Amino acid sequence: MNALENPVRYIEPTQSAGREFFLRGIEGSFIMLNLLRFRDIADYSQSPELAPASPISGEAAFEKYIEHTLPFLQASGGDLLFLGDGGHFLIGPETERWDKVMLVRQCSVQSFMAFNSHRDYLAGIGHRTAAIEDARLLPFTQPPSRFG
Repeated sequence: MNALENPVRYIEPTQSAGREFFLRGIEGSFIMLNLLRFRDIADYSQSPELAPASPISGEAAFEKYIEHTLPFLQASGGDLLFLGDGGHFLIGPETERWDKVMLVRQCSVQSFMAFNSHRDYLAGIGHRTAAIEDARLLPFTQPPSRFG
């Protein structure tokens, strides 16, 4: 089976990616760039207790995830800066598309980890799992300006 028949999907960070994230030694706030591709129909097989009575789209499941998550994100000192529609790249693989683009500010790595392991937040993460077909998450920081 080749890569086109069975493409690699990314939903959660790997252990090595998590280790590399910590080793970066990010101090202070940072931004997470999220590229999201949704399932046509949300798959609640891993969280049947969260499943709605009738099937919904992956995008609708992700909206449920955002509704559930925002209070915990904001309580941790983070914020949703941008959530918009994606599409195909202007520069990049012509066949690759992303349904949504999201920018999330975190005030520190420590607050991000506390948010990401909060029991009540985790109770609703099944909406995200049900929604996402594939994702990319890129943490980045803003270096001091060299341009005045």
